[in-house]
Amino acid sequence: MLPNLSSLKTDALSQLEQIQSPDDLPVWYRAWLGRKGHLTEALRGLGGLSAEDRPKAGQQVNQLKEELEQAFQARQEAVKNLALAASLAGGALDITLPGRPLQGGHLHITTRTLRKIRQIFGEMGFQVYEAPEVETDETNFGLLNIPPYHPARDMWDTFWVDDGVVLRTHTSPGQIRCMREYHPQPIRVILPGKCYRYEAITPRSEHQFFQVEGLAIGRNITMTDLIGTMREFTLKMYGESRRLRLRGSYFPFTEPSIEIDMDCMICQGKGCRVCKHTGWLEVGGAGMVHPVVLENGGYDPGEWTGFAFGMGVERPAMLHHGIEDIRYFYSNDLRFLHQF
Repeated sequence: MLPNLSSLKTDALSQLEQIQSPDDLPVWYRAWLGRKGHLTEALRGLGGLSAEDRPKAGQQVNQLKEELEQAFQARQEAVKNLALAASLAGGALDITLPGRPLQGGHLHITTRTLRKIRQIFGEMGFQVYEAPEVETDETNFGLLNIPPYHPARDMWDTFWVDDGVVLRTHTSPGQIRCMREYHPQPIRVILPGKCYRYEAITPRSEHQFFQVEGLAIGRNITMTDLIGTMREFTLKMYGESRRLRLRGSYFPFTEPSIEIDMDCMICQGKGCRVCKHTGWLEVGGAGMVHPVVLENGGYDPGEWTGFAFGMGVERPAMLHHGIEDIRYFYSNDLRFLHQF
């Protein structure tokens, strides 16, 4: 029995070393270690040995089986490496071929729209004033003529950080900060920034969005100055052929308050889903700064007047490019973003 095991081991390892293809490895394994392989046949032959020789022979068969298993694993790894080396050698890179172009980054559509708005108002003499996104309840509401009991607070669904701190619901609290910083000088600024509202996300609304606030304070500023400013912006932003209309409205921090509409760019005023079949699209809300807000900012309403306006940033981009779903802006879908 023992001489046969030695010869079996020599033959098995010899055949294993000659294997060069991964496809031949399973064939060798079945022939030597399978259920009908040579080593299995050797195990069955132990029954013909004497009781004294059987334990020793069985031990050596098991030892041989373990050695062949280890040799098979090693050869399998070696054959795998040989195949990989052959593949790399056969498919070597041709360094003379032109490389694949990488698409460069670009400004987000919201950033591009913000820069366009800043440029237009910059040409009209407005400076940019930065205000924080986290505000106190007093600055976000109280000093803007919206005390705790005021029903106008229902116009904003607010993210509260704690009892006295909020994520700003609009850019208007920047008016108070700007007035207190520049008092007693005239002011002409825009305040771009991100706002937050606890609202359902729909094709027309997001829980975070950008706004641009405008504020002008001086002596003898009137409603006609506000209307002229908004008209100049609208024509430069959307085109000289646009038509505007004014509607009376209500905002706690302006009096009187108006909303500015322009004829729909998509349907040319005929009525479509975007303009809700009215033929008009809202550009923004505006009005003369409320005397209470002027006082809270440090200005005497008997000597000073001013106007304020606010507009979204995503909405102008949607109008300009015919985008019907605001959720595309922040879904990070490159198929959408690469168009701009």
